[in-house]
Amino acid sequence: MEGSNVLMVDQNKLPFEFSIYLSKDYIDTIKAIKSMTVRGAGAIGAAAGYAMAQAFIDGKDLSEEEFFYHVIYAGECIKKSRPTAQNLFYAVDRVLNVNGSTVEEVVNNAVLEAQKIADEDAEQSREIGRYGSVLIKENAKILTHCNAGWLAFVDYGTALSPIYIAKEQGKNPFVYVDETRPRSQGARLTAWELCNEDIDHRIISDNAAAYYMSKGLVDLVIVGADRIALNGDVANKIGTLEKAILAKHYGIPFYVAAPLSTFDANCKSGNDIPIEERSEEEVLYQTGLDSEGKLRKVLVASPCSKALNPAFDITPSEIVTAIITNKGIIEPRENLILELFIS
Repeated sequence: MEGSNVLMVDQNKLPFEFSIYLSKDYIDTIKAIKSMTVRGAGAIGAAAGYAMAQAFIDGKDLSEEEFFYHVIYAGECIKKSRPTAQNLFYAVDRVLNVNGSTVEEVVNNAVLEAQKIADEDAEQSREIGRYGSVLIKENAKILTHCNAGWLAFVDYGTALSPIYIAKEQGKNPFVYVDETRPRSQGARLTAWELCNEDIDHRIISDNAAAYYMSKGLVDLVIVGADRIALNGDVANKIGTLEKAILAKHYGIPFYVAAPLSTFDANCKSGNDIPIEERSEEEVLYQTGLDSEGKLRKVLVASPCSKALNPAFDITPSEIVTAIITNKGIIEPRENLILELFIS
């Protein structure tokens, strides 16, 4: 954050172009969150925290009463941008709850709190990598889904963080990268990250995972999470559930990596987690480079057909081997998760 501007990597242009998106106010940042210019649980949370800070800055010249209603309204708007991602709600509420004796002091504290959320995200991601790397043996073959690396968080990531640490430890991990339709976060973002980290990997179609599992070529699965209920049910990118079912069938450990900010104490189970429905255009169209090197969106489906596009699914806790958190590795049972909040 520079002044009232928020700068973020424009993920919609990756991997073909690296550019920085500049958001001048909280309305711009909401648009960036909705359009998936910024995506990934932690990155969405950090962006939401900064959006709230922008709203505080925007309202600094209002009367005290007007200022109060302005930031409450801004918070409600930000929360509506992505209804499934828990880190977004966590960040908005943290910034909204700052105190101060004057409006100026409250504004300054809001900016500091937003930055603190981002810094904590990076540190928690690093801790997830430290704990999770012990699960990765030398030359392990790992399957992941969607993107949960340093693009999806402020740094390190969640699902990819243990892999990055394992690489630093000389374990030589190999990664199967699910393409992750319809937005192709795996093929476009995870693969791009792994290229930058010089980690051996292959992009596979979403429906190829069972083949590689059946051949004994997958040692473990690590995915991220957008929200985790108190009973350990996990909301993550659509397609995660089927990978968990496959892993269970073939006896492959299935791990979820997430910081405590992704846990929702108000959700008793996955049934309480709202699932975002996104535009059918994401299914019907794809964007890529043409022969002239220009980005173009093309129709890839029957022109007369419509599509359904749930952005997430729910993986029940009983088929999750363990959750890798910044506090350690835990079994997905209600009592253990409640203990994390108490500690």
